[in-house]
Amino acid sequence: MSFKNIYGQDKQIAILKCAMKTERVAHAYLFYGMKGTGKRSTAEVFAKAMNCKEGEIDPCGSCSSCRKIDRGVHPDVISIETEGVFIKIQDIRDLQNQIKFKPLEGRKRVFIIVDAEKMSIPSANALLKTLEEPSPSNILILVTSRPYQLPGTIISRCQKIQFNPVQKDTITSFLEDRASLDRNSASLLASSARGSIGKALEMMRESYLTFKNEVIEKLVDWDRERDPLVFFSFVDDFGEGRKEITERLNILRDWYRDMLVYKETGETDRLINQDIINITRQFSERLSGYDILKSVKAINQAYTAIEQNANKQLTLESMMFKLFTV
Repeated sequence: MSFKNIYGQDKQIAILKCAMKTERVAHAYLFYGMKGTGKRSTAEVFAKAMNCKEGEIDPCGSCSSCRKIDRGVHPDVISIETEGVFIKIQDIRDLQNQIKFKPLEGRKRVFIIVDAEKMSIPSANALLKTLEEPSPSNILILVTSRPYQLPGTIISRCQKIQFNPVQKDTITSFLEDRASLDRNSASLLASSARGSIGKALEMMRESYLTFKNEVIEKLVDWDRERDPLVFFSFVDDFGEGRKEITERLNILRDWYRDMLVYKETGETDRLINQDIINITRQFSERLSGYDILKSVKAINQAYTAIEQNANKQLTLESMMFKLFTV
C-alpha cells in the first residue's frame, strides 16, 4: 500500500509529504477522527515512506523494507494495541526501552499506538515522559477516534492531524475499484457508511443491504398488521449484544431521517436508502413532520440508553411503543 491507495484524505497526506520533503517530521503525531477513515493505514504508509530504501516520498512497496512492513516483521515499525480493555504499561515501558537506541535497519523507528485513548492512566503517564524527551530517530503516532479521552498533556505534545469523514462519492469509487462492487451496490453502501470506508467494507462483508431491508420490512409488516406477537418478535430480533442492537437502531434512524428529508423537500436524490424509496415515500406521506421528529428522538434516546447499558428489553419496547403511537 502507498499514499495513492488512501482515499479521501488528500490534505492530510499532503501535510505528511511536505514534512518529509522539508525534513521537518515531528517526533509525535496524533491521527484522530472517526473510525474507518484511514488513520491507521496512513500511519503504516508514513512509516514505510520514511524507511523505503528507494528514498521516495511515496513508498515503492517492493524494496525489502516495504515488504517487511507489509508483513508486519520490520524491527523498526512497531504497532502497540490493546490486550483486553487497556493498553498495558508494560507495552509503554518496552517502547521506552527501545527508544533509547538507534533504529536497527531503517532511518526511523516508528511506534504506532492504535486506539491510543485506551491507555491506562499509568501507561499515559509513562508515555508523557517519553514525549517530553523526544528522540530524533524515533517517531510516535497515536491513532484514536476519541481524542477527548486522552490527557491534554499528551495531546499538546503531538502534531495533530484530523481525518475527516470520507465523501460518499469517494467511498463509492473505493468500493468499485478495490472491492469490485457494481456502481449501484457501491453507492447504496456508501450512503449508509456515514463517511467511513472501514464501515462500508464491514457492511459489505456482512451482507448489510439485505440485513437492512429485513429490519425495515419487519417494521413495515408490524405497522400494517398491528399484531402484538409480531411486535414482540420484532423487539426480540434486535438481538442481545450492544453492537447488533445499535446497528439496527442506526438503520431505523437513517430511515426516519430519510422520511423527514422527503417530507420537507419532496426530493429523493438525498435519501440514504435509495433502494426503498417507495416505502419511504408511503410512510412519510402518512406521518407529520412533528411525528417523524418524535420518532427520531425516541430512537436516539434508545441508542443512548443502550450505550449506557440500560435494560435492553425495556428500552426497545419503550421505543417501539413511542414509534407506533404517533
